Amino acid sequence: MGWSSTSAPAPAVLLLWLLALAFRADALAANWGTRALHPLPGDVTVQLLKDNGFDKVKLFEADPAALKALGHSGIQVMLGLPNELLATVARDVAAAEQWVQHNVSHYVSDYGVDIRFVAVGNEPFLKSYKGQFEAATLPAVRNVQAALVKAGLARQVRVTVPLNADVYESLDGRPSSGDFRPDITTLMTSLVRFLLDSGGVLAINIYPFLSMDADANFPRDYAFFPAPGAPPSQASVQDGNVLYTNVFDANYDTLVAALEKHGLGNITVVGTCRFKIMIDTGRHDLTHQEDSGAARAAAAWGTVVAVLALLAIVAL
Repeated sequence: MGWSSTSAPAPAVLLLWLLALAFRADALAANWGTRALHPLPGDVTVQLLKDNGFDKVKLFEADPAALKALGHSGIQVMLGLPNELLATVARDVAAAEQWVQHNVSHYVSDYGVDIRFVAVGNEPFLKSYKGQFEAATLPAVRNVQAALVKAGLARQVRVTVPLNADVYESLDGRPSSGDFRPDITTLMTSLVRFLLDSGGVLAINIYPFLSMDADANFPRDYAFFPAPGAPPSQASVQDGNVLYTNVFDANYDTLVAALEKHGLGNITVVGTCRFKIMIDTGRHDLTHQEDSGAARAAAAWGTVVAVLALLAIVAL
């Protein structure tokens, strides 16, 4: 599902939540960023989430105030283990056990936090990292899984690794030709195989707006979902009998093709369609600068939630 950030108080927060409520899907999830100059109190944030229909949240790190506020809230949590801890956790299973004890077991048992996933790293294979976290990621995942098993939490809490969509590609532009990046094909297949065998899930972050950021002439009707009844974008991609009318669908099916190519099509995928809203300044990344921010953001967000409600993608 699309993630909204709740890392700073601003009217745009309420606007975004109200828009999401107007287009209720089966479940709505939010990213809760905690590194802000003026963060909302945890209890206020949780109440706003609940009041506006959000029942799932991702924390990028184990923030004590946020976790305590989420206790007995009915909100399911994906808890992040930051990239900077990957090497430590990868080297020593005892470090993974300590992290799980302090940040998962403690909040589950003592505060009633409904932690469902541990996100090991955040987009660790991103090209811009130049391989910095590649060697540590899979060993860290294995050690965290072992720690969850030892803590008796493996049935409740599953592991995942949120990945950027740049881990796969299609050289000819057709989704059916999708495959993993050549430099990480072996790593990706090993990681997904482990997640599949251990009951974990694969999390993919797809950013349709980045196409427009990279190319001012990129067609907006292809970067976002077409409005109901609108003609297909001229940038639509024909792949066999399938016409792809938006970036998200084409991108997601490229991933599916890559997984199936390596016999990994049975993995559960948590697909997140991420449209960043800059709530701290009122600025938005949904459109070009000349567009009306609130109106365009409303239209884009509404269409995203309405369309994702129809997709067979796990919402977390």
